[in-house]
Amino acid sequence: MESFDAYSHALAALVIFTLIILALSPFSALAKQKAGLAPGATPQEDYAEKAYRLNRAYLNGCETLPAFLAVTLAAILAGAAPFWVNLLASLVLVARLIMILIHLRGSGKPHGGLRSIFYVIGWSCMGGLAILTLVAVF
Repeated sequence: MESFDAYSHALAALVIFTLIILALSPFSALAKQKAGLAPGATPQEDYAEKAYRLNRAYLNGCETLPAFLAVTLAAILAGAAPFWVNLLASLVLVARLIMILIHLRGSGKPHGGLRSIFYVIGWSCMGGLAILTLVAVF
């Protein structure tokens, strides 16, 4: 579909983000199983535990994906400036990848720190995508 060619980076960012979340799911499940937890159970809230960190990385992605999908697709369908849509969507993906690495390594603090900084970067980029959409439709 040639009409969406200009948004190839944004579309790829959506797909890669989704694939990452899909990949985290079985790893989170296996870590919970290894910890003796029932399917669907939430690990004890201890950032030092691998099962908890994997579960949080997975759930954070699940929580963020709908908003990322909505604002990115809305921006594309509204015909917002492709350069900015591609840039902001790509930055959301990079920020999420860094957050996942921080989660998995267990580096940083449970509250605040680098993970929070990259959360705010991704959140801000999604806000930017929403503004681009509103500007394009009005």
